[in-house]
Amino acid sequence: MVTNIVVVGMGYVGIPCAALLADVEGIQVTGLQRKSKRSGWKIDVLNSGKSPFEGDEPGLDELIAKVVAKGTFKVTDDIEVLKDADIILIDVQTPTDQQNMPQYVSLREVSKNIGMRLKKGALVVVESTVAPGTTENVVQEIIEKESGFKGGKDFDLAFSYERVMPGKLIEFIVNMPRVVGGITPRSTERAVELYSKIVKEDITTLDTLSAELSKTIENAYRDVNIAFANEMALVCESLGVDIYKIINAINKRHDRMMHTPGAGVGGHCLPKDPWLLRYGLYEYGTWKLEPEFISLARRINDHMPVHMANLVENALYAKGVAFRGATITVLGGAYLEDSDDTRNTPAAPLIASLQAKGAEVRLHDPFVREWDFGPLEIERDIMKAAKDSDCLVLVTKHAEYFSLDLDKVKKIMRTPIIVDGRNVFDEEIVTSKGFEYRCVGKRGVQKTS
Repeated sequence: MVTNIVVVGMGYVGIPCAALLADVEGIQVTGLQRKSKRSGWKIDVLNSGKSPFEGDEPGLDELIAKVVAKGTFKVTDDIEVLKDADIILIDVQTPTDQQNMPQYVSLREVSKNIGMRLKKGALVVVESTVAPGTTENVVQEIIEKESGFKGGKDFDLAFSYERVMPGKLIEFIVNMPRVVGGITPRSTERAVELYSKIVKEDITTLDTLSAELSKTIENAYRDVNIAFANEMALVCESLGVDIYKIINAINKRHDRMMHTPGAGVGGHCLPKDPWLLRYGLYEYGTWKLEPEFISLARRINDHMPVHMANLVENALYAKGVAFRGATITVLGGAYLEDSDDTRNTPAAPLIASLQAKGAEVRLHDPFVREWDFGPLEIERDIMKAAKDSDCLVLVTKHAEYFSLDLDKVKKIMRTPIIVDGRNVFDEEIVTSKGFEYRCVGKRGVQKTS
């Protein structure tokens, strides 16, 4: 007997999960993707047996080609496929707005579409990260309203969050422990049975609310630790000390693991999941509790791109170059090295800050194909991007930047300045070649008066 699975949302979570399940005997998977100018092209790419991701994703290209060739995986924009689904996975984005409130437009729409077409006895799993309480208070209520079914009786519902990262999509689904929380024991049992087919590590079972909290607390924990590293980097800059030497000394103790600072925090999860956690404390127009750590951490991490712009301004001043009219080349538009993922990338607020100060900005990235944060073309040739530039600003640790020919770059730049947001360059080497150099947490802002 064939199990029909529909995965709603062909993104960094939906695609690898769908491909892995389609490789399991007895499972037929259909990816459901909205056909839009922004992402509709994925349908044709995936149906041709190729991955839409530009970055290196070990095993994914081969897996997609295999399951498409087998005929166990296809992608469509026809929502009527939901009618025949035995299992439905929801993998749509759940962003937050400028007030840090969750925007569930896609989640509500998908839940409504599912409710209107749900087959009795089907299992629905929310994989999208949501605020605590959303699975039962939003998804379940909408499905019940539209279907006339009762959750836990006529259909099963569970929450099981992803832990994927670009560059390790397959690895993190297969070899990372999983958390599952169903609205009933049967819902949990069915979801565990599903994930056991592709997950090799432990699967922990919780109630739905605890499972939702597990995801948001996990990412808030990481965000807070990064914020601490970023603030200590600013402390070290102000004292003229190298934070990386200090981190290395601290981490020599086996039970310490201080994070590294950087140009900013990006990705789909860390910039928004702490706010989703906070929103779970909002009820009837009031806050049960204000989680101060996570709010402070978000402010610190959001400040780092602005700090990068300040470092650029300081370095330009040291070389006698006016900010207004200067040409700045940003190295890296993706939030993560060797990927094409620009979700919440710190490059966007950095570029906005540089432009607001009057600079002309160029962007180089070897993987990103489109820039969604304003009218800015992406240059793939790093030498073209650096020609006649007054400053290179490194945001993303793409492998290409580690082997940058500094002698060649210096000859074509108008002003030899490097601002390093990821500690990629060796300060002694860079300065010995005649560059003005700044680095987050590594060299203090030089006095300008």
